[in-house]
Amino acid sequence: MNYDNFFDSIIILEDDLVRIEPLEEAHYQLLLPTAMQKEIWEFTTAKINSPEDFRKYFDTALQEKQQKRSYPFAYFNKQTQQYVGSTRYGNIDFANRRLEIGWTWIHPKMQGTGFNKHCKFLLLSYGFKQLQLNRIELKTSHLNLKSQNAMLKIGATREGVFRNHIINEDGSIRHSHFFSFIKEEWPAIQQSIFGSISV
Repeated sequence: MNYDNFFDSIIILEDDLVRIEPLEEAHYQLLLPTAMQKEIWEFTTAKINSPEDFRKYFDTALQEKQQKRSYPFAYFNKQTQQYVGSTRYGNIDFANRRLEIGWTWIHPKMQGTGFNKHCKFLLLSYGFKQLQLNRIELKTSHLNLKSQNAMLKIGATREGVFRNHIINEDGSIRHSHFFSFIKEEWPAIQQSIFGSISV
């Protein structure tokens, strides 16, 4: 597998419900209404309270792609014809064929609808099939029980807790719960958990 052009490639993942596309400058205004939903940021390291806060967060995502540190995406809901969130491939380590799916946020109205399950399926499938990864990680705050349960629900394995792992922007300390998928387990998870999703 040749990863040399990964950060320059245009990755678009979609099914009948969602389209996941590379984050670009034009997405700032399109995503701003969702980003201003304050409940999104309750358990995240970044605390977005204003358009200026989101501008800084958004610019960081684009800069990380330029620096070949992460690959950020925008989420588009085909049913409502609206942009409703974002995610990233981050902590990318192609030498060891692993990365993290994270920095994920979606409009509160989309939570619990199955939308995120579709998104995770597309991202996981691309990671294991096209990128030929050995491991895909996810992590979340010790306080975010909803996110922890969602990760378990889609077949991720809980691996443990990194204590005092991150200092949030508001100064609070976060313990991070780590989850993962590995290539050996993915075929069975794909069939049992995501079998109803068609691409």
